[in-house]
Amino acid sequence: MPPVRFEVFVAMWNDLQGLGMPGLHVRIARWLQGEWENGHRELLLMAFRNSGKSTLVGLFSAWMLWRDPDLRIMVLAADLALARKMVRNVKRIIERHPLTRGLKPARADQWAAERFTVNRRAELRDPSMLARGIGANVTGSRADVVICDDVEVPNTCDTAPKRADLRARLGEIEYVLVPGGLQLYVGTPHAYDTIYAANARTDAKDAKPFLAGFRRLEVPLLGPRGRSRWPERFPPARVDAIRMRSGPNKFRSQMLLQPVNIVDSRLDPDRLVAYAHGLDYAERNGLGVLTLGGRRLVSASCWWDPAYGAPGAGDASVIAALFTDADGTHYLHAVRYLEHDPAEAARAASAAGQDDRDEASQQCRQVAAFLRENHLPSVTLETNGIGRFLPGLLRRALGTAGVEAAVIEATSRRAKDLRILDAFDAVLAAGRLRAHDSVWRTPFVREMREWTPGATCRDDGLDAVAGCLLAEPVRLGRGVPPADGVTRRKPNWPGGGTFKARTDFAV
Repeated sequence: MPPVRFEVFVAMWNDLQGLGMPGLHVRIARWLQGEWENGHRELLLMAFRNSGKSTLVGLFSAWMLWRDPDLRIMVLAADLALARKMVRNVKRIIERHPLTRGLKPARADQWAAERFTVNRRAELRDPSMLARGIGANVTGSRADVVICDDVEVPNTCDTAPKRADLRARLGEIEYVLVPGGLQLYVGTPHAYDTIYAANARTDAKDAKPFLAGFRRLEVPLLGPRGRSRWPERFPPARVDAIRMRSGPNKFRSQMLLQPVNIVDSRLDPDRLVAYAHGLDYAERNGLGVLTLGGRRLVSASCWWDPAYGAPGAGDASVIAALFTDADGTHYLHAVRYLEHDPAEAARAASAAGQDDRDEASQQCRQVAAFLRENHLPSVTLETNGIGRFLPGLLRRALGTAGVEAAVIEATSRRAKDLRILDAFDAVLAAGRLRAHDSVWRTPFVREMREWTPGATCRDDGLDAVAGCLLAEPVRLGRGVPPADGVTRRKPNWPGGGTFKARTDFAV
């Protein structure tokens, strides 16, 4: 029998089920077959929830096995139950579809719940189709096709560590797939930093998208003119109902395929205004002036929320610098996540009399460099927890580095959630908070997207920036420190010195 096109294969199945063939499914079927026959072996299918994409991929698996019974297909899903669901669906198709009934084996042990083997010519160790959860051990397995069906769900991507673990586990596919094998991802985005992102994220460490180079088909529920792509099943009234029930973020993520944080975050980083200008320090007529993109800055605040700063462990030690211009616009110019070198600290501990390389001293030197780079006249040090031991060390580090800056000690007594809300709500709503391009490459923006009051999530950068926003700003009119470390006469700032004038008044 000559090969039957996949869309015809689907139409035959739908007719058997008493169903029609929506244009949406015709489009997906043609794309899957076209990419397969053109030799493209890295594919991503994104379609809105309840579009029937997993059913179509199940039919595609049955069609491929009908074309080549020797194929080995592995289904990976967020959990084993979801992967089994697709395997059971393919088994039912093979049993009932007019073209595939001959593939069912006679032996019952070849027709199990999470794996089955069709009648085939080759003697192969691996079954024709196998279900696995993303956390399962797949070492030693081999497959010609790996289908990643909804591997990204809230349970696998709602925190940055979970997303990193998901990427690491998906990286194991390279050791399972035979050369020239097919990888097919099927799903919808559940996070801003999704594995399905078409572009690299500005706040991600990766230089390129996770699925860079994959051929993509994206089918959101609404077309360019806002019309439903499946009007028979999703008329305007139902679309509006889904939008109301799910909320804006979930609707954008699951129905429009736009990578956003699926939780309605209180702090929306899209309200930040990015800028790329650097600080410009100059002395004019003996007066120091600090500008940013041509705008003169009138105040600054710097906050350090200290922690041990061990690489990849525990709370982060974060310092932030915020400037304000005469119009009251805030510029979040720098956020730095400090870390110490454990090896250097260990060497210091074993060397008698050399205590300037311990964890705290290493961070204090980084803070001194941060203050110099950003022309900051002072830093507020949160003395809760380990911070109470740091003021003396920091002042000594500033003196050693030749940085003239004051160390202000502060104790936070309010709940952290309330401090963050008080600091960010008003300035974000008013559009008065700008952030330097470098800030978007730190974990700070990710913290904003994922932060929810009362939830357990990373907020170390948020706490440091909130401290800057809430602190009484230090007016720059009294002196902007130069960043070159050269000792010079302290500038005579407006209001900071005296001036003698000749007058004609007789007093």
